[in-house]
Amino acid sequence: MTTVAIIGAGPGLGQSAARRFGREGFSIALISRTQANVDALAAELTEDGVTARGYAANARDPQGLRRALDAAAADLGPIEVLQYSPVPAREFMKPVLETTAEDLVGPVEQSVYGPVTAVQHVLPGLRELGRGTILFINGGSAVRPSGGVAGTSVAFAGESAYGQMLHDALAPERIHVAQLIIPRGIGGGEPDHEPDALADRIWSLHRDRGAFRSFVGEWAE
Repeated sequence: MTTVAIIGAGPGLGQSAARRFGREGFSIALISRTQANVDALAAELTEDGVTARGYAANARDPQGLRRALDAAAADLGPIEVLQYSPVPAREFMKPVLETTAEDLVGPVEQSVYGPVTAVQHVLPGLRELGRGTILFINGGSAVRPSGGVAGTSVAFAGESAYGQMLHDALAPERIHVAQLIIPRGIGGGEPDHEPDALADRIWSLHRDRGAFRSFVGEWAE
């Protein structure tokens, strides 16, 4: 049995994606900052018959993130799918004219250093498996920067560029890299933006192995 590691797992999209992959026979590693929260999510999945465990790590802490990924692989089996989807902190979303260089440290740590840390750590295992999927889940500012959320716009742009380069570099190795853009956020009354519908989209990105970037709903670059 192989494992899906969800970095930034929460009770909405993360849990829905975990349940969707669990139905396909994957073990689930739920990674987020608070152990009690991921333990509660794992317990819900276990009640549904899914093999799942929670691991506490901050995406901005490289050593902690590596330890969590190592523990997940040791406990649950080799990581085949990495989903990187931590929610940006509120302080990352200042208007551009109020955003200082210091304000960009957090967003860049989370959306650039974090993905690079996670990908580089799981990549040897994916190569050993001979297959795998790396999934980046982002809001619309990843491709259409907004002056109202300068930190995430800058950092998501870096994450997007990194993901696109990975997609091109790893395709010959049967390792698929994909990005799902969710404009207007999760939920909000739009059926295709609800967590379960998004989880189906995320599963299809892994299964179908298409282009790097796709969008939820009627929204284009």
